[in-house]
Amino acid sequence: MNETHHEPTQPEAQPDAATRQEAEPIPSPRIYVASLADYNNGVLHGAWINAAREPDDIQADIVAMLAKSREPNAEEWAIHDYDQFGRWRVNEYDSIEQVSRVAKGIAQHGYAFAAWADVFDGEPASFDTDAFQEAFLGRYDSVQDYVEQMADDLGYEDELARLPEHLRRYVRIAYGTMARDMLASGGIAVVDHPGDDGVWIFRADR
Repeated sequence: MNETHHEPTQPEAQPDAATRQEAEPIPSPRIYVASLADYNNGVLHGAWINAAREPDDIQADIVAMLAKSREPNAEEWAIHDYDQFGRWRVNEYDSIEQVSRVAKGIAQHGYAFAAWADVFDGEPASFDTDAFQEAFLGRYDSVQDYVEQMADDLGYEDELARLPEHLRRYVRIAYGTMARDMLASGGIAVVDHPGDDGVWIFRADR
């Protein structure tokens, strides 16, 4: 059987990625910030803080937490736990500015933002939400599902329909091969979606 094989390309404009996802609960990323003066003296003193806010607001909550310490010089702090950050790992001494940017992105775009920040750690400029929206191609059942949707957007099947009728039964688009070639080329990054067999797909050739 003959197969029509197109080199994998990505359309300039794609349907809104949000329309390709099922509705998911909106995450509320938070961090647990502890007073180091208390911790070093065997006392657990800290607070859970909403991280999806401006850095100054987070810092104000940290200052308020430290002010309630019984230690006379409670000034230093560290992040000892975190919640609802998806794949993104919050480190003990990450800057509040970075935590805020990632948390706000997750609160706005869901855990796909956390996956993007994890995969492209250090590459996207300050984890900018505009860069995420440019890179995010959507959630799909598989890479082949994405390729088939892309081919439909580009009208590949319409091109096949223009072939003479006696040839159409012999010609198929090799979607599986296209998906493998696209992955091998490094043009996309694929992250497994937690809890099901789907994937998030991101444009990687930036």
